[in-house]
Amino acid sequence: MTEYLIGVDGGGSGTRALVHRLTGEVVGAGAAGPSALGQGIPQAWGNVLAAVRRAFEAGGVAVPPWRRCVLAAGLSGVSHAAWRDAFVGADPGFGRLAVEGDAFTMLLGAHGGQPGAIVIAGTGSIAEALHADGTRATVGGWGFRVGDEGSGAWLGLQAVRHGLAAFDGRANPSPLARRVWMHCGDEREALQAWCAASGQFEFAQLARAVFDCESTDPAAAHLLHQAVASLEELALAVDPRGRLPLALSGSIGERLAPRLRPAVRHRLVPARAGAVEGALTLARRALRKETEEAL
Repeated sequence: MTEYLIGVDGGGSGTRALVHRLTGEVVGAGAAGPSALGQGIPQAWGNVLAAVRRAFEAGGVAVPPWRRCVLAAGLSGVSHAAWRDAFVGADPGFGRLAVEGDAFTMLLGAHGGQPGAIVIAGTGSIAEALHADGTRATVGGWGFRVGDEGSGAWLGLQAVRHGLAAFDGRANPSPLARRVWMHCGDEREALQAWCAASGQFEFAQLARAVFDCESTDPAAAHLLHQAVASLEELALAVDPRGRLPLALSGSIGERLAPRLRPAVRHRLVPARAGAVEGALTLARRALRKETEEAL
């Protein structure tokens, strides 16, 4: 018998879990490390379960058998079918498991499960829309190095590229370049080693340097201008007619929101809730489907 609903929000920087009883009473919340599927399925499940356990512990409730729980997770990388299938195949035995992309659960949370659009720019970037007829649209979200324009990882990648060019003498040794050298290494071998060993999360840590250097470094200011343009492109592409309420989410997106053009900025509405609450909405839908199937 199902006793608990669990919502999970997992991305390239961390994982959050929120546990409710069927009555709606909050049990607790927990957090753990990254659970983006592209960083490995064992790591993803390890951090999902760690966050869930901490949520039960926070509420002073013994962790129950997983079969008594409905878990709904919004995870980065779910759109990659092989990763999604591998994650679902490693299910440790939840009573019901629902898995969607973290952008969709953010969308559900932002608009309370109602039609709307969202642009997300945190570690990565993506835009999603849910229409009144139930159809969905996705723009971006192609992943680190080939996509994620306007995100923290994208900003960090561009900053490193600038730092490497400056190291070679192909660009000026600007304040941003020096911040990159301080973070990644100031010798060729050290820079190569850092780049070879780093992924989406590590590059995203350099986004702060871009913001910090904006006022003194034209290169940093230009990168932020490009990031704003990328978020505007996502918003326009996911809802070309601009008829849906639009939410902007993620640490980078929220910071850049005031810089959007008025035509886009005026479409913005405050998010009602976050991705983990959206995942709980997904969990309730999964439970309702289970109940209907049992009738």
